[in-house]
Amino acid sequence: MSIFDFTLEELEDYLVKNGFKKYNATQIIEWIYEKKVYDFNKMSNLSKKLISFLNENIRIEKLEVLQVEKSPLANKYLLRLNDNNKIECVLMNHDYGYSLCVSSQVGCNMGCSFCESGRLKKVRDLTLGELVSEVISVRDYEGVRIDSIVVMGIGEPFDNFINIKRFISVVTNNKMVGIGQRHLTISTCGLVPKIYEFADLETGVNLAISLHAPNNEIRDRIMKVNKAYKIEEVMAALDYYISKTNRRVTIEYIMLEGINDSDECARELSNLVKGKLMYVNLIPYNETSNFTMKRSNDFKIKSFYDILKSNNVNVTIRKEMGGNLSAACGQLRANAERL
Repeated sequence: MSIFDFTLEELEDYLVKNGFKKYNATQIIEWIYEKKVYDFNKMSNLSKKLISFLNENIRIEKLEVLQVEKSPLANKYLLRLNDNNKIECVLMNHDYGYSLCVSSQVGCNMGCSFCESGRLKKVRDLTLGELVSEVISVRDYEGVRIDSIVVMGIGEPFDNFINIKRFISVVTNNKMVGIGQRHLTISTCGLVPKIYEFADLETGVNLAISLHAPNNEIRDRIMKVNKAYKIEEVMAALDYYISKTNRRVTIEYIMLEGINDSDECARELSNLVKGKLMYVNLIPYNETSNFTMKRSNDFKIKSFYDILKSNNVNVTIRKEMGGNLSAACGQLRANAERL
């Protein structure tokens, strides 16, 4: 078991059940997360008995960085898990600080037709320790402070819901990773029951939806999840989330040439979201050799943007951070798996 597999409360319970003090958990957490000391023997305020117990029962291990692709605004990392599976995360350098995009699963079963991640099917969920280790490993590798986190990498976060809930606890705990709730975003392709469950947590954490189509006909073609949960069901769940949290929802919309980028699509999307506490993030598509889909040209993206804007929809065009990277989510891992 890894030290990163515990929330603070879980570590407190674990130590108390084994005859130690509740406050010992806070001492250990301070050494690990604040002082970055990864050797129990160097934790000078712990008893010899506790150090011996920890050495026998708990590991301190970060993920191995196998490969790094760099660009001026973003670095992409290929990380190795203990079972030799591989995942990716991306560190982005924004004006407001460093943002880390992390994966939640090894592979993905959602099967979106434009997505590199889903080409390699889900092997398993990431554990809490692996989720946290993504953050710690990249933070320490680069020697920077992570200011915000988005769970938008390989996998469907709400398909690993229990560990994502625990991850939120660790990431937002000031004694641990210490990211503010409003600086953590969880993305989903639209698992409706989990959106309701997430809303009921009332965490203050941001929610993003990979919508990518304004109607069921198009979304059925490019996203298998829409066959289970139609757009109307997704939008109703988002309305519930907003009513419970009063938090704005991000609508992620990848621009695909000749598929979802027409003026009519823009008008349909406007009707879907206008007047709601939502904003649309238009995403230029990262083309890969494995799919025939093409990125909408800049003129088409700007036209789509203008129609949304004219309909009083809050909209942005995502800044492209890493043009020379294996930028499509899952592409670096897929390339490595072929070697």
